[in-house]
Amino acid sequence: MIQPQRQPEMPDLRVVAVADLLLHEQHDAQRSVPLLERLRADGVLKNPPIVASIPGEQRYVVLDGANRVTAAQSLGMEHIAVQVVDYEDPELILDTWYHLIKGMSVEQFKDLLAHLPGIRTEASDLMHARALLARRESLAFVEYPHGEVCSLFAEGNLHQRTQRLNDIVDLYKVHGRIFRANTDHLPSLLPLYDDITVLVVFPHYAPAEIVDLARVGAFLPAGISRHLIPRRALRINLPLAVLGNGASLDEKNRWLSSWMKEKVATKTARFYQESTFLFDE
Repeated sequence: MIQPQRQPEMPDLRVVAVADLLLHEQHDAQRSVPLLERLRADGVLKNPPIVASIPGEQRYVVLDGANRVTAAQSLGMEHIAVQVVDYEDPELILDTWYHLIKGMSVEQFKDLLAHLPGIRTEASDLMHARALLARRESLAFVEYPHGEVCSLFAEGNLHQRTQRLNDIVDLYKVHGRIFRANTDHLPSLLPLYDDITVLVVFPHYAPAEIVDLARVGAFLPAGISRHLIPRRALRINLPLAVLGNGASLDEKNRWLSSWMKEKVATKTARFYQESTFLFDE
């Protein structure tokens, strides 16, 4: 017997106050500035930030979209459309990006790292470095193209150690170029990039840590946390004029609800279940 195809759950799109959105990571100026100019030129919000409600509060933690929220703040927007997700949804995955660095010499990177206050380095092999990081005994580890591995250590609580992570990223985000990687197996990355300096491998975080960091304003460096969102809403292309008019939040949300119904009725909202590569980002 053929089972009827179920209608996928629609994304929870809402208009919320920008002031109620809390970032858990630094914004990336290399991305947020061009995004700001694109918002001004196009006049539409293409992809909504992904947020989760903070239990017991009327505020939200931004899981993905720090640059979009920062751009909205720079534009003086009072309200913005977001996709609200359940942080306890078993289909939502919190992963980690690693930083592949180019544009500086290994010697320059090592010298900057050696003179960074509050960081202790220790030579290691890859398996031991992975174990130290998994137990959160180390802060991070670095892996060089010739095979050398070094674990990084810092004292303090979650917030203090987060600041040390920012200090490390600040070393190379000015002097080098950052590419995001989802593996700490450097040999598999070497054929894809030229002149790699180092791979910086960060720990995996728990959702409770992300919320805690957001509530106290202790931001992770940009490009570390990676949220895999089920049923993500993309290309909604909402006019900024609608988000920025003088209507109340309730009025804007009623408009958004009608807009979604029209999209479904006219079959201009489509759900793609298969994994997808995009080549126009």
